[in-house]
Amino acid sequence: MHRFNEADAGAAEEALLACCGSHRWALRLTAHRPYPDIESLLAAASEASYDLRPADLAEALADESWMPQPLLGMRAPGSQAAHTALRAAHAAYEARFGHVFVVCLDGVDPEEMLDTVLSSIRTRLANDPDEERLISADELRRIALTRLEHLVATHSEAGAH
Repeated sequence: MHRFNEADAGAAEEALLACCGSHRWALRLTAHRPYPDIESLLAAASEASYDLRPADLAEALADESWMPQPLLGMRAPGSQAAHTALRAAHAAYEARFGHVFVVCLDGVDPEEMLDTVLSSIRTRLANDPDEERLISADELRRIALTRLEHLVATHSEAGAH
């Protein structure tokens, strides 16, 4: 926590952008430092997530499409047919909503990731765009909190050595 609180504003913002691609979100969290503990930081991050404007959400979702990771669920075990279905579902989702599919997979067993992602995409394809925007925003918030918690824990461990 100390390293995050003491980092210069540019470094803190850059670290936060790795958690959520909204500049407004990252600037808000940077400006409100120092945080007394991780719980306070996570609460502020969650609140800032709820305050994202549509343009901020679009920015954060666009940033997710640049993440250097395979499509969600693609690393999970499964048949080639299931992976092909997942690629098609991702493409259908992006065509319908204009942004990448996001879902928080915390607590999901790696063996269940492929099915979870595929099922989530298929279910959410039936949503209207406004409903899906709200769901995507909440999933993005959950992902950002997980990344932020990991970021602070990693920096705390690095600073302890």
